[in-house]
Amino acid sequence: MEFATMMELLLSGLAFTLQIFVTTLIGSLPLGVLVAFGRMSRFKPVALVTRFYISVMRGTPLMLQLMALMFGPYYLFGLQMGNDWKYWACSIGFIINYAPTSRDLPRRHPVYPARQYEAAEVLGYSRFQTFMKIVLPQVVKRILPAMSNEIITLVKDTSLAFVLGIMEMFSQAKAIAASQVSMLPYVIAGVIYWVFNFIVEIILTRVEKRLNYYHD
Repeated sequence: MEFATMMELLLSGLAFTLQIFVTTLIGSLPLGVLVAFGRMSRFKPVALVTRFYISVMRGTPLMLQLMALMFGPYYLFGLQMGNDWKYWACSIGFIINYAPTSRDLPRRHPVYPARQYEAAEVLGYSRFQTFMKIVLPQVVKRILPAMSNEIITLVKDTSLAFVLGIMEMFSQAKAIAASQVSMLPYVIAGVIYWVFNFIVEIILTRVEKRLNYYHD
Protein backbone atom coordinates (compact mmCIF):
# COMPACT_ATOMS: atom_id res chain seq x y z
CA MET A 1 0.00 0.00 0.00
CA GLU A 2 1.33 3.42 -0.93
CA PHE A 3 2.00 5.93 1.83
CA ALA A 4 -0.46 8.43 0.29
CA THR A 5 -3.23 5.81 0.32
CA MET A 6 -2.45 4.95 3.93
CA MET A 7 -2.65 8.62 4.95
CA GLU A 8 -5.92 9.03 3.07
CA LEU A 9 -7.48 6.15 4.99
CA LEU A 10 -6.16 7.39 8.33
CA LEU A 11 -7.43 10.91 7.66
CA SER A 12 -10.85 9.54 6.71
CA GLY A 13 -10.82 7.79 10.09
CA LEU A 14 -9.77 11.08 11.71
CA ALA A 15 -12.96 12.65 10.32
CA PHE A 16 -15.02 10.14 12.36
CA THR A 17 -12.80 10.78 15.37
CA LEU A 18 -13.47 14.52 15.11
CA GLN A 19 -17.19 13.84 14.69
CA ILE A 20 -17.29 11.80 17.90
CA PHE A 21 -15.23 14.43 19.73
CA VAL A 22 -17.36 17.41 18.68
CA THR A 23 -20.68 15.58 19.18
CA THR A 24 -19.66 14.56 22.69
CA LEU A 25 -18.64 18.10 23.65
CA ILE A 26 -21.84 19.65 22.28
CA GLY A 27 -24.10 17.04 23.89
CA SER A 28 -22.38 16.40 27.21
CA LEU A 29 -21.95 20.01 28.36
CA PRO A 30 -25.67 20.96 28.54
CA LEU A 31 -26.54 17.50 29.88
CA GLY A 32 -23.78 17.92 32.44
CA VAL A 33 -25.38 21.15 33.69
CA LEU A 34 -28.70 19.30 34.14
CA VAL A 35 -26.87 16.51 35.97
CA ALA A 36 -25.22 19.03 38.28
CA PHE A 37 -28.54 20.69 39.13
CA GLY A 38 -30.18 17.29 39.54
CA ARG A 39 -27.53 16.19 41.97
CA MET A 40 -27.94 19.40 43.99
CA SER A 41 -31.74 19.22 43.91
CA ARG A 42 -33.55 19.40 47.23
CA PHE A 43 -36.13 16.98 45.84
CA LYS A 44 -34.66 13.72 47.12
CA PRO A 45 -35.86 11.34 44.36
CA VAL A 46 -34.26 13.53 41.67
CA ALA A 47 -31.02 13.82 43.65
CA LEU A 48 -30.89 10.06 44.30
CA VAL A 49 -31.58 9.13 40.66
CA THR A 50 -28.93 11.60 39.48
CA ARG A 51 -26.35 10.28 41.92
CA PHE A 52 -27.12 6.71 40.87
CA TYR A 53 -26.65 7.71 37.23
CA ILE A 54 -23.31 9.37 38.02
CA SER A 55 -22.20 6.29 39.99
CA VAL A 56 -23.06 3.93 37.10
CA MET A 57 -21.30 6.12 34.52
CA ARG A 58 -18.20 6.42 36.68
CA GLY A 59 -18.16 2.81 37.83
CA THR A 60 -18.55 0.96 34.53
CA PRO A 61 -16.24 0.96 31.49
CA LEU A 62 -17.15 3.18 28.56
CA MET A 63 -16.63 0.22 26.23
CA LEU A 64 -19.29 -1.77 28.13
CA GLN A 65 -21.70 1.18 27.99
CA LEU A 66 -21.23 1.47 24.21
CA MET A 67 -21.91 -2.22 23.70
CA ALA A 68 -24.97 -2.10 25.97
CA LEU A 69 -26.43 0.73 23.90
CA MET A 70 -25.56 -1.01 20.65
CA PHE A 71 -27.07 -4.41 21.45
CA GLY A 72 -29.49 -3.56 24.28
CA PRO A 73 -32.48 -2.67 22.06
CA TYR A 74 -32.33 -6.10 20.41
CA TYR A 75 -31.61 -8.27 23.45
CA LEU A 76 -34.03 -6.43 25.74
CA PHE A 77 -36.87 -5.52 23.40
CA GLY A 78 -36.24 -7.50 20.21
CA LEU A 79 -35.86 -4.32 18.19
CA GLN A 80 -33.98 -4.51 14.90
CA MET A 81 -32.05 -1.27 14.65
CA GLY A 82 -30.82 0.06 11.32
CA ASN A 83 -27.25 0.29 10.11
CA ASP A 84 -27.01 3.89 11.32
CA TRP A 85 -27.78 2.87 14.91
CA LYS A 86 -24.11 2.24 15.67
CA TYR A 87 -23.37 5.92 15.11
CA TRP A 88 -26.30 6.94 17.31
CA ALA A 89 -25.26 4.41 19.98
CA CYS A 90 -21.72 5.75 19.86
CA SER A 91 -22.83 9.39 20.19
CA ILE A 92 -25.29 8.67 22.99
CA GLY A 93 -22.77 6.49 24.82
CA PHE A 94 -20.05 9.13 24.81
CA ILE A 95 -22.43 11.92 25.77
CA ILE A 96 -23.98 10.16 28.77
CA ASN A 97 -20.55 8.93 29.88
CA TYR A 98 -18.91 12.36 29.83
CA ALA A 99 -21.85 14.39 31.17
CA PRO A 100 -21.12 13.48 34.83
CA THR A 101 -17.76 15.28 34.61
CA SER A 102 -19.80 18.33 35.63
CA ARG A 103 -19.42 17.02 39.18
CA ASP A 104 -16.70 19.67 39.52
CA LEU A 105 -19.34 22.38 39.41
CA PRO A 106 -19.66 24.19 42.74
CA ARG A 107 -21.86 22.53 45.34
CA ARG A 108 -25.09 23.94 46.71
CA HIS A 109 -23.39 25.90 49.48
CA PRO A 110 -22.61 29.55 48.52
CA VAL A 111 -19.31 29.82 46.67
CA TYR A 112 -19.49 33.44 45.64
CA PRO A 113 -19.92 36.40 48.00
CA ALA A 114 -23.51 37.54 48.45
CA ARG A 115 -22.37 41.07 47.57
CA GLN A 116 -22.01 39.96 43.95
CA TYR A 117 -25.71 39.14 43.80
CA GLU A 118 -26.60 42.32 45.70
CA ALA A 119 -24.53 44.48 43.36
CA ALA A 120 -26.07 42.81 40.30
CA GLU A 121 -29.56 43.43 41.72
CA VAL A 122 -28.75 47.10 42.22
CA LEU A 123 -27.65 47.28 38.58
CA GLY A 124 -30.97 45.85 37.50
CA TYR A 125 -29.84 42.31 36.65
CA SER A 126 -32.33 39.49 37.01
CA ARG A 127 -31.30 36.25 38.74
CA PHE A 128 -30.83 34.59 35.35
CA GLN A 129 -28.71 37.48 34.02
CA THR A 130 -26.61 37.44 37.18
CA PHE A 131 -25.94 33.74 36.75
CA MET A 132 -25.14 33.93 33.02
CA LYS A 133 -23.03 37.11 33.03
CA ILE A 134 -21.38 37.08 36.45
CA VAL A 135 -21.49 33.67 38.11
CA LEU A 136 -21.15 31.34 35.09
CA PRO A 137 -17.85 32.85 33.82
CA GLN A 138 -16.38 32.33 37.29
CA VAL A 139 -17.70 28.77 37.37
CA VAL A 140 -16.08 28.08 34.00
CA LYS A 141 -12.78 29.42 35.29
CA ARG A 142 -12.94 27.18 38.36
CA ILE A 143 -13.75 23.96 36.49
CA LEU A 144 -11.67 24.56 33.36
CA PRO A 145 -8.48 22.81 34.62
CA ALA A 146 -10.45 19.64 35.48
CA MET A 147 -12.49 19.88 32.28
CA SER A 148 -9.28 20.25 30.26
CA ASN A 149 -8.09 16.87 31.51
CA GLU A 150 -11.45 15.31 30.62
CA ILE A 151 -11.39 16.82 27.11
CA ILE A 152 -7.90 15.48 26.44
CA THR A 153 -9.00 12.07 27.74
CA LEU A 154 -11.97 12.25 25.37
CA VAL A 155 -9.63 12.61 22.40
CA LYS A 156 -8.00 9.29 23.30
CA ASP A 157 -11.27 7.58 24.27
CA THR A 158 -12.69 8.12 20.78
CA SER A 159 -10.64 5.07 19.79
CA LEU A 160 -13.11 2.92 21.78
CA ALA A 161 -15.66 3.46 19.01
CA PHE A 162 -13.94 0.55 17.22
CA VAL A 163 -15.99 -1.90 19.33
CA LEU A 164 -19.09 -0.78 17.40
CA GLY A 165 -17.45 -1.24 14.03
CA ILE A 166 -17.01 2.47 13.41
CA MET A 167 -13.97 3.10 11.23
CA GLU A 168 -12.47 5.94 13.18
CA MET A 169 -8.72 6.52 13.06
CA PHE A 170 -7.66 3.72 15.41
CA SER A 171 -9.84 1.21 13.54
CA GLN A 172 -8.33 2.31 10.24
CA ALA A 173 -4.80 1.99 11.65
CA LYS A 174 -5.61 -1.48 13.01
CA ALA A 175 -7.02 -2.64 9.65
CA ILE A 176 -4.07 -1.27 7.67
CA ALA A 177 -1.52 -2.72 10.09
CA ALA A 178 -3.17 -6.16 9.81
CA SER A 179 -3.22 -6.09 6.00
CA GLN A 180 0.32 -4.71 5.62
CA VAL A 181 1.89 -6.50 8.61
CA SER A 182 3.44 -3.21 9.68
CA MET A 183 3.59 -1.04 12.78
CA LEU A 184 3.78 2.14 10.69
CA PRO A 185 0.00 2.82 10.71
CA TYR A 186 -0.02 2.70 14.52
CA VAL A 187 2.95 5.07 14.67
CA ILE A 188 1.28 7.55 12.32
CA ALA A 189 -2.03 7.31 14.21
CA GLY A 190 -0.16 7.91 17.48
CA VAL A 191 1.47 11.02 16.06
CA ILE A 192 -1.90 12.33 14.84
CA TYR A 193 -3.48 11.74 18.27
CA TRP A 194 -0.57 13.57 19.88
CA VAL A 195 -0.86 16.56 17.51
CA PHE A 196 -4.62 16.63 18.07
CA ASN A 197 -4.17 16.71 21.84
CA PHE A 198 -1.41 19.31 21.54
CA ILE A 199 -3.72 21.63 19.59
CA VAL A 200 -6.56 21.08 22.08
CA GLU A 201 -4.19 21.84 24.97
CA ILE A 202 -3.05 25.09 23.34
CA ILE A 203 -6.66 26.20 22.81
CA LEU A 204 -7.65 25.38 26.39
CA THR A 205 -4.58 27.18 27.77
CA ARG A 206 -5.49 30.32 25.82
CA VAL A 207 -9.08 30.16 27.04
CA GLU A 208 -7.84 29.81 30.62
CA LYS A 209 -5.58 32.86 30.21
CA ARG A 210 -8.47 34.91 28.83
CA LEU A 211 -10.43 34.11 31.99
CA ASN A 212 -7.64 35.30 34.29
CA TYR A 213 -9.39 38.63 34.78
CA TYR A 214 -11.92 36.80 36.95
CA HIS A 215 -10.15 36.81 40.30
CA ASP A 216 -11.23 34.54 43.13
